[in-house]
Amino acid sequence: MSAATKRKPRIVLLHGDPSGVGPEMVLKLLGDAATRAQADVLLIADPAALASGERIVGHPAPTDGVDVLPYDVLQGRAPVLGDSNADSGRCALRGLELATDVVRRGEADAIVFAPFNKHSLRLGGLDREDELRWLQVRWQVPGFVCEFNITGALWTSRVTSHVPLREVADLINQRAVREAVLIIDRALKQAGIAAPRIAVSGLNPHAGDGGSIGLEEIEVIGPAVEALRAEGLDARGPYSPDTVFIAARRGDYDAVVSMYHDQGQIAMKLMGFERGVTLHGGLPVPVATPASGSAFDIAGKGIARIEGLQAAFELAARMGERAERR
Repeated sequence: MSAATKRKPRIVLLHGDPSGVGPEMVLKLLGDAATRAQADVLLIADPAALASGERIVGHPAPTDGVDVLPYDVLQGRAPVLGDSNADSGRCALRGLELATDVVRRGEADAIVFAPFNKHSLRLGGLDREDELRWLQVRWQVPGFVCEFNITGALWTSRVTSHVPLREVADLINQRAVREAVLIIDRALKQAGIAAPRIAVSGLNPHAGDGGSIGLEEIEVIGPAVEALRAEGLDARGPYSPDTVFIAARRGDYDAVVSMYHDQGQIAMKLMGFERGVTLHGGLPVPVATPASGSAFDIAGKGIARIEGLQAAFELAARMGERAERR
């Protein structure tokens, strides 16, 4: 089967942090027959977390088109809602471990998870910068990996991610810029965009303003972009960080490569926080989640919106159907 061949994908679905809105979001998502029709679903869940979500939404998980792989971390105890804690962190992390095992066996094309809480994950044993780097180690993936953030048709990648701002400038080099552009170009093509148009942001205000506010654009970012264009990629920049998203929102580009976390995240979340998606790129399979967080303040109220989770599921299904199952 060629990589471009479409077929019904198999998606692993996780309920995320059981102390947050994840379980209720997953139950709402699975309650939609049209969503279930997009893929064969393997729901990996702690029964106590799943039961908590069922109480909140008022209906059980559907069985039509959904297989369930249970695991027991909470040992039958209802999760404490609305707060970070080690039990919920261990529960979320164990679900992710089992999902990686399913992928290793070649039994899934993508993973979708409801929101995690990074503090809970760390309390529960996460020993990496974030779950993306944890997955990279668990799957032994060499090289560059990256979070993509997606709102509607617009994607972003970034050269640096969850690092202190004071360290960012030292991490901006031609190789890192190149990898951030290449990885999103490949992902966009897997998602069905044949010739991605990619804008690259500068690091400094006004993209350095000709060198008067910094030289990274002249010495590092610009040469990296020119080298990529020479290889046939439609990459352009560096553009001023405070205006590049205006052009991107207008539809001039399919993606923006930013230099650090908040440079892209603030713009993307303002354009559609509830429907935003985070995609972990560079891994053996697409791993997608809503851009929104665990929302402890509304956990248990049944009011969590699922547009972001729906968008993550739809993206994973679209990318998964083009993948060649190992």
